[in-house]
Amino acid sequence: MTHKIAFLGTGKIGEALLGGMLRAGRPPSDLLATVRRAERAQALRARHGVEVVTNAEAAKTANTLILAVKPQDMPALLEELAPHTPADRLVITAAAGITTAFVESRLTPGTPVVRVMPNTPALVDEAMSVISGGTHAAERHLALAEEIFDSVGKTMRLPESQQDAATALSGSGPAYFYFLVEAMTDAGILLGLPRDKAHDLIVQAAVGASVMLRDSGEHPVKLREAVTSPGGTTISAIRELETHGVRAALIAAIEAAKRRSESLSQP
Repeated sequence: MTHKIAFLGTGKIGEALLGGMLRAGRPPSDLLATVRRAERAQALRARHGVEVVTNAEAAKTANTLILAVKPQDMPALLEELAPHTPADRLVITAAAGITTAFVESRLTPGTPVVRVMPNTPALVDEAMSVISGGTHAAERHLALAEEIFDSVGKTMRLPESQQDAATALSGSGPAYFYFLVEAMTDAGILLGLPRDKAHDLIVQAAVGASVMLRDSGEHPVKLREAVTSPGGTTISAIRELETHGVRAALIAAIEAAKRRSESLSQP
């Protein structure tokens, strides 16, 4: 029996998920998309061969609905979906800060809801997606959510009480790295390197460091110490980072992101 999956709000993340499922072997006939603009609908049809429908049609037709709109657009979308969404639909919310209780309270009682926080590396199949089940979500619902999001990277189950922390750390996490690369590129230019050369040096250093973190099994402190020779260049740089409170600033920034995530589902 065909299991249809609809992506409601097929922006960058929605399209990345859609493309990942196609690469994982799902036929285009199993997938539906909804968008606001006609030109966007045409582009999705041309790139992926999927059917583009209205939100109401998606709710009536699909077995699983993935809500990938911005948090501020979620109340209006749920109001539109409510009359057309029976309780046997699996509803997956992929919007920062939107709780399963928020979604459940606006849909048919008993609707299974799963909350997922992916991040933008889904665009290159390297996402980290954090999954939490709502009141009515069974193991099969969580397993299906994992199957969908595994197509664009890795997944991790966490209690929903930890979702806002995961959003601050992982959902927003790529931006912190881009910010650091931007600052390091400026430093390279200040030291006399051409921008493109500085960029390439930093990106490869980041890729290499990430692979070592992932594959070595070593604590980051040990990996850092292996680069930090007594009286050398690295320890001089680390001293400056500590003097300027970079560690404390990063912790404060992530705490601020968590607070913002918590506030997004508030009326």
